[in-house]
Amino acid sequence: MQGSAGEPSAELVDVVDDDDRVVRTVTRAEMRAHRLQHRAVSIAVFGSDGRLLVHRRADTKDVWPGMWDLAAGGVVATGEEYDDAARRELAEELGIEANPMEYLGEGRFTDEDVALIGRGYSCVHDGPFTFTDGEIAEVRWVDAAGLQSLLATERFVPDNVALLLPLLHLR
Repeated sequence: MQGSAGEPSAELVDVVDDDDRVVRTVTRAEMRAHRLQHRAVSIAVFGSDGRLLVHRRADTKDVWPGMWDLAAGGVVATGEEYDDAARRELAEELGIEANPMEYLGEGRFTDEDVALIGRGYSCVHDGPFTFTDGEIAEVRWVDAAGLQSLLATERFVPDNVALLLPLLHLR
């Protein structure tokens, strides 16, 4: 999602307290610069055969560029509900509309790069996928063993490893 100036850094984001109440609204650039706690969503996409769609983030991403990820997702925009953000992110990143989505859980993640309250979801979709927003460099379908192999050899975004991975039921 892009802000009124057409730049992702101009996107407006709600800063939230530990009880997930909005305390102010800032630009995405300010949120990143000051590592302000915000809302985020992650959506794990499974094929009907149980494999998980993983992807490598574009090198131009503002946080964790070039790392592998377990899910589509991103920052919840100001005034947006979590479920709506999840649907938007699936459409933007993968070009899909997935209904239903299953809510998996919520948690907090903080490291030197981000502070967020995140909600995780999953859906089943076999494709096709459209990667038009430039945020994804490469995708793979992996089974549980393939995911473990990738996790052992590649760098993955830490929030989804910490928050989403324990919620996934890999077959």
